[in-house]
Amino acid sequence: MSRHTRPEPFSVQVTEAELSDLRSRLARARWPGEIPDSGWDYGANLAYLRELVDYWQTRFDWRAQEARLNRWPQFRVTIDGQRIHYIHARGQGPKPFPLVMTHGWPGSVAEFMEIIGPLCDPAADGGDPADAFDVIAPSLPGYGFSDPTTVRDVNIARIADWFSVLMSDVLGYQRYGAQGGDWGSMVTSRLGFAESSRVAGIHLNMVGVAPHPANRQGLSRAEEDYLKSAIQWRNEEAGYQAIQGTRPQTLGYGLNDSPLGLCAWITEKFRAWSDCAGTIENAFTKDQLLTNVMIYWITQTINSSIRLYYEERHRPWRLGKEEKITVPTAIAIFPGEIGTPPREWAERAYNVQRWTRMPAGGHFAALEKPGLLVDDIRAFFRPLR
Repeated sequence: MSRHTRPEPFSVQVTEAELSDLRSRLARARWPGEIPDSGWDYGANLAYLRELVDYWQTRFDWRAQEARLNRWPQFRVTIDGQRIHYIHARGQGPKPFPLVMTHGWPGSVAEFMEIIGPLCDPAADGGDPADAFDVIAPSLPGYGFSDPTTVRDVNIARIADWFSVLMSDVLGYQRYGAQGGDWGSMVTSRLGFAESSRVAGIHLNMVGVAPHPANRQGLSRAEEDYLKSAIQWRNEEAGYQAIQGTRPQTLGYGLNDSPLGLCAWITEKFRAWSDCAGTIENAFTKDQLLTNVMIYWITQTINSSIRLYYEERHRPWRLGKEEKITVPTAIAIFPGEIGTPPREWAERAYNVQRWTRMPAGGHFAALEKPGLLVDDIRAFFRPLR
């Protein structure tokens, strides 16, 4: 019995009624107060959110962003009862290599809008046609244009299994590469671990998996410093993980009902996790920020997206004592990433074949530094094709 249905073409189509409802909600938003001159210390800054929401109401052109999303062929397929959306952009070259790219939270496939073209058609910007990829970019289950999840235990292992079915059974690729950041780095790592006979290599822009505690002996000074910084980050920045990992449903009511609340919750993370020197628009345009927020709003998937934190907290995938990800691995370290471990730490868990310290960029690498990311992906997979 087949685990999947036949793919059906999909395009993003938001009704005028939905857009009118959004404008009405924004117009009636109740704004909170703020400690004077507190900047972003307490969370999303009031002055910037007012500026961003004003732009959202008066100048943001959703139809233009909708058209940008619809430039790429998109489909939805149901696997084990879960409907999954994906972009499938075929490469322009003598032998395009299939590459599945996975986003994270609070991102979406909109992150990849600047890199799909160069990856699929390198000759269009002066590159080598031999570097062409078939790009497959799924929306994580419960995110964006994939359906909300409706059962427990939709965790990293299950998502990776579904993406394996997508690549091999639905699309017919028997050998392919995988790339990802944030949750996407963990899904990509799991694909490399569980599907090593099919996955030629994995490229990560965040180290997603840690070595088993038994394999953390004789740490270098750099590793010890990294672990200390990770503890500090958890103390200062990980409040969102605590609530999303324990009571996502409670949080979901407010975020699903208020576009202002949703915008603040997501925008604060884009600023905190980017290489923007404190000024968010050093890294992103308002259009990029709002397009991503809009995807969560129009699909009403913020509740199911944050539920992934609960599932991974309660049924996580971790490497065992005798386990390691053995497929060739490339890791691109962007300085503004939320965690930048030394190479020796990553090598305890991965077969690291390429290690690139980038000059700039942060957590949302495909948006912040698309050219750097594309070049590194091309270089890594060139000998693995």
